[in-house]
Amino acid sequence: QVQLVESGGGLVQAGGSLRLSCAASGLTFSKCVMGWFRQAPGKEREFVASVDWSSSTNYADSAQGRFTISRDNAKDTVHLQMNSLKPEDTAVYYCAARYFSSRFKASDYRYWGQGTQVTVSS
Repeated sequence: QVQLVESGGGLVQAGGSLRLSCAASGLTFSKCVMGWFRQAPGKEREFVASVDWSSSTNYADSAQGRFTISRDNAKDTVHLQMNSLKPEDTAVYYCAARYFSSRFKASDYRYWGQGTQVTVSS
């Protein structure tokens, strides 16, 4: 049974930082592309960042330069370091996994965590 468990969300002031973590189990983590998505109220779920098995990364324009995704294959964990947070970053953040190649659409990811709330106050 695949499980993705996110942690690290919370309330932060604009300009602050948060580090999200996602612990994976039940899959061959080293062969997975790990992604972070987010969904704000009334909006569609959107791609934030991904990291493939070789640690090659991709970022949405909104995350580029402020967020850093990383993975620890020894611990089956992926992190999202978020700096210079803005109120528009407020959303539920989801960890997702798929095998093999990188993709940027939510529909391309098979496995999902339950989400963690990030709220950025102005």
